[in-house]
Parts: sequence; structure tokens; C-alpha cells
Amino acid sequence: MAEAIKIDELDIDFKEEVLDKVPQGNFDLCLTCGTCTGGCPASEQFDMDPRKLIRMLNLGMDEQIKKSHWMWVCSMCGRCKFACPMDVDIPKLVYNIRKTVPREKRPRGILGSCDQHIRTGSAMGAAKEDFEFTVLDVAEEIREGHPGFEDLEVSVDREGAQMVLNQNSREPVTEPDELGPLWKILHMVGADWTYPSVMWAGENYCMFLADDEGWKYIIEEFALHIDNNIKAQYVVNTE
Repeated sequence: MAEAIKIDELDIDFKEEVLDKVPQGNFDLCLTCGTCTGGCPASEQFDMDPRKLIRMLNLGMDEQIKKSHWMWVCSMCGRCKFACPMDVDIPKLVYNIRKTVPREKRPRGILGSCDQHIRTGSAMGAAKEDFEFTVLDVAEEIREGHPGFEDLEVSVDREGAQMVLNQNSREPVTEPDELGPLWKILHMVGADWTYPSVMWAGENYCMFLADDEGWKYIIEEFALHIDNNIKAQYVVNTE
């Protein structure tokens, strides 16, 4: 006969470590109902799902958790926490699992995108001069070749604009034609908007890398540029 697990003998060091950082994590309140797993796009990847992750955490299976590659396929979208009847904070648990991995051993693609964003202002490594050239060039093509949009306005760092728009850095670099549809919508509704030239990319791979200093630096530089130079009321992030 299988021997019952004695709860008071479990080694839950990692759980306690995370709870120190996320005291509202509610990991003990998990009902194992599976609501989190039912809505998770990463479920069953690497033989893992959110419910299983919480069970392993509560059973002290720290090493197995830290060795699982599932931490990197979770997008931290928050759907699990939103659906959870006990408000268990799985995204912050995943974030803290990622932080246990030495930075140089985290996925190369995410690491490289984070470093490029810090260095150049975009995860694709495009300089702000190239971004501005592409944006203005595509806008000119639309004005010349798309009837009804002859007066389309697209700008970068226009002071006093009501709204600042962030852009996924992939589009200006590899898919510039994809920029136009959103511009046309903004034009048709009369939106008063501009792009920023500082940390203009909407994605933040440093957050996915669990690099606190990196993602905070990106956000701070972006916010300072908006507040001090553009002075816009609103920011819309397409990511």
C-alpha cells in the first residue's frame, strides 16, 4: 500500500522563497479544479500545465520545477490567474522560476532580444534612425498610392501629440507594409498620435527573461522621453 504523504515533512523551500516576494500568491489555496489548465495555451507542453506546476510547488518538488523548460513556453498572459476562483498567482510564480536560472543560461533568443532592446531601443536591434526612415518612407508611399489617404500624417516625436503609439519592432524591420492598416484606422477616426524614438518597440523581452533591471530600464527611458519631450496624455502599446 502506498504511504501517505506527511505534509509537515515536505521541504518547500522554493515555495517559501517565492512567497517572500509574492505574499499574495495564494499557492496554498489551489483547489486543483483545473480551470487554469483548461484555458492555458501552454498546457501539455513539456508534460506540464499550471495545475501540475502548483501541485509540484506545494509538494516541494523544487528541482523538478527548476529543470522544466515549461517556464519558457508560458507567456505569463495571466489568463490562469484571471480564471482562478482562488486568485492563485501563477504568472508571478513562473517569473520567479525563471529568475533562478543564471542569466547567461536563459534562452539565447530571448536574451539576445533583451540585450538589443537595451542597446538600440528595439528587440530587433534596429536603430532609431532606421525606424524613423522606414516609418516616414512607408507613409509617403501610402499618401502617393492609396486614394483617400493623401493627407495621412505619420510622425515621430511630435511634441504635444495626444497619444503615443508603441510598435512591435518586427514590423518596421521585416514587414513594413503591415504598418499601414493601423495608420489608416487612426487617420479615419482623427486620432492625434505620434511614435516615440526612444525605446519605441512595444515588446519587452527583458520582462520575459525575468531581468528586473533590464525591463525597468526600458520602461523608465520610455516614460522619461514621453513625459519630458513629447508630453502626450496617453500611451497605446500594441503588444
